[in-house]
Amino acid sequence: MTAYHLWEEEMESNPQVEMEIDLLLEGIFQLSGYDFRGYAKSSITRRVLNRMKIDNIPTVTRVLDKAFHEKGFLQQLLNDFSINVTEMFRDPEFFRALREQVLPELAKLPEIRIWHAGCSSGEEVFSMAILLKEAGLYERSVMFATDFNDNILKRARQGMFPLAKMQAYTKNYISAGGMRAFSEYYTADRNAAYIDPALMENMIFWQHNLVTDYTFNEFDLVICRNVLIYFSSELQAKVQKLFYNSLSDGGFLGLGDKETLRFTTISNAYEDFNEQNRIYRKKTQLL
Repeated sequence: MTAYHLWEEEMESNPQVEMEIDLLLEGIFQLSGYDFRGYAKSSITRRVLNRMKIDNIPTVTRVLDKAFHEKGFLQQLLNDFSINVTEMFRDPEFFRALREQVLPELAKLPEIRIWHAGCSSGEEVFSMAILLKEAGLYERSVMFATDFNDNILKRARQGMFPLAKMQAYTKNYISAGGMRAFSEYYTADRNAAYIDPALMENMIFWQHNLVTDYTFNEFDLVICRNVLIYFSSELQAKVQKLFYNSLSDGGFLGLGDKETLRFTTISNAYEDFNEQNRIYRKKTQLL
């Protein structure tokens, strides 16, 4: 174990550090309106400690002081707390289940409204657009893609990805039941791949905070994958109520492979449409 990991382990188990983290999160909320107080403490603590290591900051209290007084540092913290691990057709079996089981149900609707909550840099949004295009449903669909991090949304709106990633994305696309050559959906130069602008016509990227903001439409499909694992159980329950209130009767909810509705207070409001791939369908009954 490295010296840094020993220090990190010691800091995480220090009661004083835990109190300082609570004060830091309260300060961030008062300064910015972004509420991380319900996030999993271990995840937030590791991100704070990493920032301390990068900037050679001796204490968490000093982190809070810099957030108050140093221009740009608060935004740096917000960026640190943003979870941006994603890829196109991530977990291909999930997207195959959408293609083969969910889209035939959505095809019965005159208009299809989809919400990608916590969309990060947009890879899964573009993946969904390709599924809709291949199912002949794109023209009557609208996708709302939201994240609390405005900087990452700016990247998503560009539809530009490192060229080195496209080989892995192509493999995922094929595993997800891709029907064409994946290269049809982007152009490339020496450094980057650019998503076909036609796939972006029915997308709306919008800043939205799952912790503090409310529902803003009625959706037929809500996708929020590998975000809730960073929330406390209380915050997860709050966000799940938000998703429920945002779904139309019979609408679908897609979660990440480490997330589930089982054993939650809201589980009886859904049927397990495809539990293996964490896809649930809202019942028509009221909570």
